[in-house]
Amino acid sequence: MSRIRAVLIKEILQMRRDRLTLALIFMIPLIQLLLFGYAIQTEVKHVPTVVFDQSLSRESRDLLDAFSASSYFDVKYNAKSYTEVNQIIDSGKAKVGVIFPPDFAHQIHRGVSAPVQVIVDASDNMVANQALAIANSIGLIKSQEMLVQKMHIQGPPYEVRVRPWYNPDGITAYYMVPAILGIVVTMTMVIITAVAIVRERERGTLEQLLVTPIKPYELMIGKILPYIVLGYIQITVALLVGVLVFHVPIRGSLLELYLLTLFFITASLGLGILISNLAKNQMQAFQMSFFVMLPSILLSGFMFPRDAMPKFIYYISALIPLTYYLDIIRGIILKGIGFSYLIGQVTSLLVFSVVLLIVSTLKFKKKII
Repeated sequence: MSRIRAVLIKEILQMRRDRLTLALIFMIPLIQLLLFGYAIQTEVKHVPTVVFDQSLSRESRDLLDAFSASSYFDVKYNAKSYTEVNQIIDSGKAKVGVIFPPDFAHQIHRGVSAPVQVIVDASDNMVANQALAIANSIGLIKSQEMLVQKMHIQGPPYEVRVRPWYNPDGITAYYMVPAILGIVVTMTMVIITAVAIVRERERGTLEQLLVTPIKPYELMIGKILPYIVLGYIQITVALLVGVLVFHVPIRGSLLELYLLTLFFITASLGLGILISNLAKNQMQAFQMSFFVMLPSILLSGFMFPRDAMPKFIYYISALIPLTYYLDIIRGIILKGIGFSYLIGQVTSLLVFSVVLLIVSTLKFKKKII
């Protein structure tokens, strides 16, 4: 019993000395509970919407007001052509497009159903399913209101025709497999990199580098190159499994996907190396990496749509590299879009990569800490 008490006292004293580990143990669960408690919402509201109103009539404005009043659709763009609607949805700026034909009001006054086309970006299943249901419900409710007012109308006045794009059958694998690929790469680049470098420092293998004339940035390049190769191997294997097993279609350019993936890999590596510089031991490195991984999974749009998150959580999610890579990989694989639609996401990852690698290089010391 006395030996157990001695070991227990030793561990408590060690934890008191290691204040960073103690702070991580207590603070990480609290911060994550508060953060994810606000962020995780399964009900999607305020979906960004683009409208192409060729009718410009009171009837079209009345139905559009019903869409906006539902709080599920936020009209952020007014297009002037079908091409502009396509471009806005392809770029990811809007998830829903509402198109009124030129004779919309005329059809209603004739007493026949007036068609309204609602285009939904089905590359995000949760957003698509709710948008489909809400759009149809709004059409039925408004039709019932008008039928009560004008009993001579033949059939529902509004005929909402919903068209899901990119994943019309709502196949979950098409939506999840590309996202899982991003998660796997994040885990490898952040967790394994951070823990591996700290382990080398603990074991003393970095001592051999102290007697060499190698510069910090050269040492950094030598450290990250193997992980870049490993990241590309993982991506290749995951794509092969996605295509051969889950039959995920690749509608865009594989070359563009591989080129743009480099920015995500370097950003994730920079984050992993920065964690390794801050952590004093493997436990701290793992805890910090875990603190990065959970937000990456829950806030990036991997499981829950960002549009459903509170504004301040939405902006926090903009600080996660995976947020931008999900737009890139889903855009290329499911939508078939290219670099011209993904400039914003690529620029953000480039900024992440440059900043994180510079900070990591400056903190990476050629000595044992």
